[in-house]
Amino acid sequence: MRIAKVLLILCSSWCLAQNGLNSDAGQPAPSSTMSVTVPAGTKLLLNLKSTVNTKTAHPGDGVYLETTFPITANNRIVIPAGTYVQGVIDSVKRPGRVKGRAEVLFHFNTLIFPSGYTVAVPGALQDAPDLDNGHVKDKEGTVQAQGQKGKDAGTIAQPAATGTLIGGLTHGGKGAAIGGLAGAGVGLAQVLLTRGDDIRIPQGTAVEMVLQRPLQLEERRLSGNSDTDFVPTSQRGRPLQKPALTPAPEPR
Repeated sequence: MRIAKVLLILCSSWCLAQNGLNSDAGQPAPSSTMSVTVPAGTKLLLNLKSTVNTKTAHPGDGVYLETTFPITANNRIVIPAGTYVQGVIDSVKRPGRVKGRAEVLFHFNTLIFPSGYTVAVPGALQDAPDLDNGHVKDKEGTVQAQGQKGKDAGTIAQPAATGTLIGGLTHGGKGAAIGGLAGAGVGLAQVLLTRGDDIRIPQGTAVEMVLQRPLQLEERRLSGNSDTDFVPTSQRGRPLQKPALTPAPEPR
């Protein structure tokens, strides 16, 4: 009798296991993480949130920005406006007293989405259209100050003209020549003792970042969704299917 009960229990367990395997066979396998790729060469318009100045900046200092225009892929926004961008200063060069322009190089390394999703970004400075006293000189994104030969010439010419005028009024033609040379000497000394212009990129300046390599993003994390409430791209935009309601039984 006991043997019969044991065999019955074993047979029932085997049947349940088989039914479970058969029911799972028709179910689709869990989907892998879906991703979207933003191609290399994509440009992002940013707004600078912290001033960069070659007079005070040092390698390793942070640079903080925010996107001002969305980036789309597959007919949806993948990098929305208001995404934070973080960068770091790589090198700083102060202007010389006789020659040598100010330069600053920084790159972008992090994107922080409004959902909190954070990714590494391979970005370089492409352009700074609002910058008055500098320009982007190479593909690495080095910002170089404008040349000031004309400014130096003016610095020398103005004291020379003043000296010529004063010398001419006091001592005639010979005095004008002496006064001009003396004034030019003063201007030249001023140029030799004064550094050139530093680069100052103020807060609020619009700059353009370019992706140096493709950027891969997880779709489910762009809006902060979890695996359980992720909606595939093919089903987005469709009306939600409401569950059928079972009518309540009529009172007797």
